[in-house]
Amino acid sequence: MASVSLKGINKLFGKVVAVDNLSLEIEDKSFVSLLGPSGCGKTTTLRLIAGLEKATSGDIFIGDRLVNDLSPRDRNIAMVFQSYALYPHMTVFQNMAFPLRIHKVPKEEIKKRVEDAAALLEIQGLLQRKPRELSGGQRQRVALGRAIVRNPVVFLLDEPLSNLDAKLRVYMRAELKRLQRNLGITTIYVTHDQVEALTMSEKVAILNEGKLQQMNGPEELYNKPANTWVAGFIGSPPMNLFNCVLVNEDEETFLDASDFKLQIDSQLANAIDKNLSSNDLIFGARPEDLSVVKGESKGGVPAEIYLVEPVGESTIVDVKIGMQLVKSRAPAGFKGEIGEKVTLVFDEDRIRIFDRTSTRLVS
Repeated sequence: MASVSLKGINKLFGKVVAVDNLSLEIEDKSFVSLLGPSGCGKTTTLRLIAGLEKATSGDIFIGDRLVNDLSPRDRNIAMVFQSYALYPHMTVFQNMAFPLRIHKVPKEEIKKRVEDAAALLEIQGLLQRKPRELSGGQRQRVALGRAIVRNPVVFLLDEPLSNLDAKLRVYMRAELKRLQRNLGITTIYVTHDQVEALTMSEKVAILNEGKLQQMNGPEELYNKPANTWVAGFIGSPPMNLFNCVLVNEDEETFLDASDFKLQIDSQLANAIDKNLSSNDLIFGARPEDLSVVKGESKGGVPAEIYLVEPVGESTIVDVKIGMQLVKSRAPAGFKGEIGEKVTLVFDEDRIRIFDRTSTRLVS
């Protein structure tokens, strides 16, 4: 198996910068997702690793080998596409055996590898069927099987679950993660679905406009976003963000967000003073770290209910503070009327502070 290392990778299509000075270190046997909105450069990055695109500049290593000038077949990687790319005129066995036949592997070895992969994926009974006779989940397993038989050092998966229905996607997420752990193959997974990325991956690399925004484990990404863009991208609903200034009144410190003031303790105020030269800030709070209290509550902010959205396991409550709309997450069964006066209480320990100029996290 092998690690994957990208060092200062740039990819231009004409004047369009698809990947911008990207450096990544992906450990051997790890499962890493590339996550971001459409057009962020994640699929281009995967194709660069595969050798389907050539980097404009920078170096790509698979293990200890510099692979910039190696063809895809010489990189010992296997790629699974969104469309599965199965040959419709071939049986499942023939589809899975195809990459081995190209490499002139002996017939008996081909038979053994295909049957072993089919057993691992529980598709032994499908080997003589054609792709048109298979369900979406079965086709996906065949595409994975075709990758597995090659014994690659790296798996590259380009949104392989996007064509499946929601229920099957949840099931296949667990199956893919189990399979990766059993095989111990370094896996790089491209997705625009943050739930997929956060639940399956040991680390997630978040891209936007070809640039790496942050690469950490799921918990770190969620609790300590590197900047306001990540804070506004991760989470459903995402983090609430407020432009504010730090003010001192009567020996007390407040975050003044124009429509409301939020008192903070001296520890947080000292951390802000230590890390910032300006009082211009952005503070963030996730919906689940806000409580909607009927009536008045000490230390809270007066608000009114704008919308109540039941989502099954919880209720999203949109409240209005002055001209600002804020999303909070309440327990399932929360009842409230539009226009009802309430108090919004912030969990101060969970507030995140960002520099307004750089947008970087400071506390």
